[in-house]
Amino acid sequence: MPRQVDHAGRRRLIAEAVCELADEHGLEGVSLRDVAARAQVSMGAVQRCFRTKEEMLVFALGHIGEVIGERVQARLVRSPAQSARTALGHAATEVALLREEHRAEARVWLAFVAQAAVSEALATPLRANYAELQEAFARLIAEAHADAGPATGAAVEGGAGGGRPVEFLDAHREARTLLALADGLTTHVLIGHLSRQAAQDVLHAHLGRLCE
Repeated sequence: MPRQVDHAGRRRLIAEAVCELADEHGLEGVSLRDVAARAQVSMGAVQRCFRTKEEMLVFALGHIGEVIGERVQARLVRSPAQSARTALGHAATEVALLREEHRAEARVWLAFVAQAAVSEALATPLRANYAELQEAFARLIAEAHADAGPATGAAVEGGAGGGRPVEFLDAHREARTLLALADGLTTHVLIGHLSRQAAQDVLHAHLGRLCE
């Protein structure tokens, strides 16, 4: 009987080869031939999995998103009793890719983001990925403020006699801000503008003010 081929496993293997090459040379250095050589499969095997290079890149981008998402989820599952504030900090740190062991992943992610600026095929799944992260952040921010108690509610500054109202927290606006901050810190660390520790300090300071 003919040997069964694990197509899903082969597609992941090819995606990992794409990421390795993108880390070393950027996306301009990713060719079907080089991917086949790195994945140790034939050109025909790559073309059977992906009809075009663009399709291959879109799948690789999704693969990176899944890896990061799974790592965030695993971090949260390991400590199910943690507060929403702590969970938010863990999630934001993972998304920012600030750890030394995630440096290669950060280079690859930014290579895809740069290419997405001129490729709608990559921009579409990237927007979906950001939207999913933003919703997760918004839920955790809302929970963290609920845990903090009524001090963050719509009381009136200056007591009952007047003053300006304290605004309710807009969890979705704060989630957009946090996601943009985490994403920006990835770049600042990668190009050497900030050290990993300095970036962590910026992120933790923002989270501290956010969850007061």
